[in-house]
Amino acid sequence: MAIPDLTYIAAPMVKQSDAPFRMLTQRHGATLAYTQMLDPHKLLEDRDYLEFHQRDLTFGRDACNETVVVQLCGNDPEIIVQAGKKIQDLCSGIDLNLGCPQEHAREDRYGGYLLAKKDWPLVQTIVSAMSHLLQPPTSVKLRLCPSSSPPSSTVEFATLLEQAGASWVTLHARHVSARRRRQGAADLDVVRTLKTALRVPVVSNGNVRTWEDVQKNKEETQADGIMVGETLLGNPCIFANIIPDPVRVSLEYLEICKELPDIATHKTIETHVRHFIEFQCSRRPWYNKFRTALPACEGVHDIEHLLRTKVTRWRGKAGLKNHDACLDDLECITD
Repeated sequence: MAIPDLTYIAAPMVKQSDAPFRMLTQRHGATLAYTQMLDPHKLLEDRDYLEFHQRDLTFGRDACNETVVVQLCGNDPEIIVQAGKKIQDLCSGIDLNLGCPQEHAREDRYGGYLLAKKDWPLVQTIVSAMSHLLQPPTSVKLRLCPSSSPPSSTVEFATLLEQAGASWVTLHARHVSARRRRQGAADLDVVRTLKTALRVPVVSNGNVRTWEDVQKNKEETQADGIMVGETLLGNPCIFANIIPDPVRVSLEYLEICKELPDIATHKTIETHVRHFIEFQCSRRPWYNKFRTALPACEGVHDIEHLLRTKVTRWRGKAGLKNHDACLDDLECITD
């Protein structure tokens, strides 16, 4: 299976990389999207968990021919491969998470806590098993090796993973921190060094808040692709160089949720809409009223009604009665 288009990638985000959101980002410039990190043990042992994520992938594929990479975590090659086989027919790649900084990743020894040199042979074994035994290409997403290691360690490690069978490497060029997701700016110089050292494609993740940042990152690193995470939650159209009207893009997302029912949870839908509105309107005098009203909504139609009536009135705009008309133009409208 060929490597997918890595130019503009929606990052894996916990409980936020649902099929409707992935579809939204790919409508507006993303060439590829990742699922959230999935637990291989649950894919194998929890039928509801497996069926939920299989449904998510199936709907995404059938609704828009979605290009998606499934991200897995773990430290057991056999378990990861077995889990990968459960979803390999529904995706364009399978990624090994080597960057998760959360405390549970430390406790269970996966993600960013497999970056120490003592764990390199294990990770090589995992990547080799994935690349040889799974149909889609295998990728890895990693952070910088521990600060106690030599500066060249990250490049050395990534080179070993390339040799083990990784088809591309994504680097979030920050160190792992369980307390803080970000420790200063990402070190794009390491990404550029990695791009020079590897034969496989390299994707840069970090330091993107605007479309100009996307361009700057690509110029500085010469990476084959740019991955964006949190910024996409506020502006899912960043790869199209658009700042969308927040209500209109929220309605577009809700429309996708209606087309793909029972894929995103109500909490996930609510959180996405809050992010869209918050990104541009958090300082508006009406924003706190919106934050209070949103959790009271009991479904997609309630959220849609809130946006079309109260939020539209609070913003001082004409009611959004014609959905098709309101989505014709996603350019920014100043509040």
